[in-house]
Amino acid sequence: MSSFAQTIRKFPRLFWISNIIELFERWGWYAFYNGFIAIYLTSPRETGALGFSNVEKGTIMGTASMILYFLPVITGAVADRVGYKKVLIVSFLTYILSFFMLGNFQTFGAIFAAFILLAVAGALFKPLISGTVARVTDRQTSSLGFGIFYMVVNIGGFIGPFVASLLYKKSWDTVFYMSIGAMVLNLIITLIFYREPAVTPDRKSFMKNIGIAFRNIGVTLTDWRFLLFLLIIGVFWTAYNQLYYSFPVFLESWVNLDGMSKTLGLAPGTITTVTISSLASFFIILFQLIVSSVTAKVKPLNSIMTGIFILAFGLGMMFANLNPWIIVLGVLIFGIGEMASSPKVQEYLGGIAPHDRKALYMGTAFLPIALGHLGAGWISGRPYEKMADKLVLLKKAVAEKGFEIPEISESFTQTDYFNRAQELFGVDAQQLTQYLWDTYNPSRVWVLFTAIAIAASVMLYLYDRLILKGKDAAGNGSRQ
Repeated sequence: MSSFAQTIRKFPRLFWISNIIELFERWGWYAFYNGFIAIYLTSPRETGALGFSNVEKGTIMGTASMILYFLPVITGAVADRVGYKKVLIVSFLTYILSFFMLGNFQTFGAIFAAFILLAVAGALFKPLISGTVARVTDRQTSSLGFGIFYMVVNIGGFIGPFVASLLYKKSWDTVFYMSIGAMVLNLIITLIFYREPAVTPDRKSFMKNIGIAFRNIGVTLTDWRFLLFLLIIGVFWTAYNQLYYSFPVFLESWVNLDGMSKTLGLAPGTITTVTISSLASFFIILFQLIVSSVTAKVKPLNSIMTGIFILAFGLGMMFANLNPWIIVLGVLIFGIGEMASSPKVQEYLGGIAPHDRKALYMGTAFLPIALGHLGAGWISGRPYEKMADKLVLLKKAVAEKGFEIPEISESFTQTDYFNRAQELFGVDAQQLTQYLWDTYNPSRVWVLFTAIAIAASVMLYLYDRLILKGKDAAGNGSRQ
């Protein structure tokens, strides 16, 4: 029997149950988050969506996602105190309620509150399955165990939005129903099959555990060199998160995907914005092992900087043209950049942390991700709106031409506005899109996003050369 097969046989039943739960949680989450939610928030109300501005969309997504990545410092302490199974049950119940609210509420305030509640559900869940995997594996099985775990994360991250891409054009509600269904299934699995992993009794009070967690964060942030590193990585995540914040809105507004469907022998509308967005996870499933085998021979810093540059190039291709084939190639290049950089951030972080405080410092790895979501929300709001929002640019064109079109209201919808503009300009929908593209060059938004990514890479290089004096950072990290 091979060593691989022997290791597989060592995993307890709870390991496989945990991975099944992770698969459906990621399925439900990314069906909603990877492309769909940005479109749902900003598409016209007459289509059944919410019709929010990009500023409102950025505020909702950025704030809630920041909370999602910051709260685990508290929710981890909650789970250690009251038990993983109880917190999982609360998490899935909260998920179900949140998705129901998001699918039924209409106003900005109500949707914002529902999204915050969804972030709490995610924060409750986030530390638990990885924590379970850590507790049911040992030195011999942990490497393969977490490799399986991260593969499952990406499989769920691909299947969820891919299925959503087939559903949402028929009805927005179907995606919310699917996400609810995934969480209901997880609730049932947890109630019947999940067993509390062995835990060393913690005699500290709940508030003391939270206090220790925040005090540990404070200790690491007093190290200005380490704080600077976290801020730089936060800039990287700001650029990376445009995959979720701006790319779906840009693609939905400007790019006609029916030609791609026709070329592949598919009916118009088969390939959608969410389909293209889901390819990022699909490419990771296909190529992560290959990229990891290449970057294993490269110093972490060099891999991170090279990966960010590749990611920046992919971002440019994703936003700089109207050709869907080039855009898909851009998503692939973006994914290769992510595969080369993101896993190595953890490894580099472990290398620059003081030897006697590695666990303490590694515990702050979520902070730049939270910061990156906050930054991504802002960048995808007002800056994106001024440069690339199709409705904003159309209103600008109407004003410059001296045309008069009624303001959008319940009786005169966004669709009515575009139809009236087509009449006044004497063009069809595709010609109007091309006119706005040629006149106002919304593709220039790629310069902003690419510049942010490249700035992170350059700052990281300067940080290593000027602050750390080029000392090697060695460590063993794993992909988050």
